[in-house]
Amino acid sequence: MVTALQERAARAQPAEHVETLGGWWLRHAPGCDWWLSAVLPHGPAGAGGAEELEHRIARAEDFYSRRGGAALFQISPGACPVELDGVLAERGYSRRGSLSLQTAPTSAVRGRAPTSPLHVRVDRRPTQPWFDAWTAAHSRTPDGAGPEKATLARVQGRSAYARALAGSVTVAVGRAAADTGWAGVFNMATLPEARGNGAAGCVLAALAEWARTQRAHRMYLQVERANAAALRLYQRAGFTEVCGYHYRVPDAGPAHQR
Repeated sequence: MVTALQERAARAQPAEHVETLGGWWLRHAPGCDWWLSAVLPHGPAGAGGAEELEHRIARAEDFYSRRGGAALFQISPGACPVELDGVLAERGYSRRGSLSLQTAPTSAVRGRAPTSPLHVRVDRRPTQPWFDAWTAAHSRTPDGAGPEKATLARVQGRSAYARALAGSVTVAVGRAAADTGWAGVFNMATLPEARGNGAAGCVLAALAEWARTQRAHRMYLQVERANAAALRLYQRAGFTEVCGYHYRVPDAGPAHQR
């Protein structure tokens, strides 16, 4: 299930360049958040064992080098070759991030909507108010949504863009992407002045209602373990952890890829 969910997430956040290598996804998303350019090294090492694993790592490193960047790898237990994490550490890759892959029944998320006077609107495509709230919540300039717009324009599946309104002002946003019976939750963001009043919970419940109409009976999301507020929100909504995961990045770090 871990492999299938992480690949659904990759389809919901499609990179500009994608190549496959024996089950591995080599992804490059220039200008976007660095983790969207991580390799998904899914599947066993192959019949070649350690030699085959080293060959694939070298191919991945070449893929990124040709694009002016450095390789980084998403390490999800149950989805990757068990030896990969140690091999990358030996090659000088540092561990970065501690994230949680979580799931919940759609019915549970729908049933835990907070009581709130906020109105939630759900659109099939991202609107300018949705982008404005997303960039403001992330303290970015209006031009800072450009890479995100390009990413969302590449999404081929069904999506919903929810925004909670206090009067006519959008105070929280989120997105869901339906894919073969599941709905992934992405782009959750709340304006600082609206945090703690149930806005994010209202968005999440609205996305769950949309997921129900798409016959997506389960939902999933990815969250940083250091984000205590988000973890509390998702726990209240009924999400539980499937596994933790992290990244392996070159010691120089991937900052130059942004």
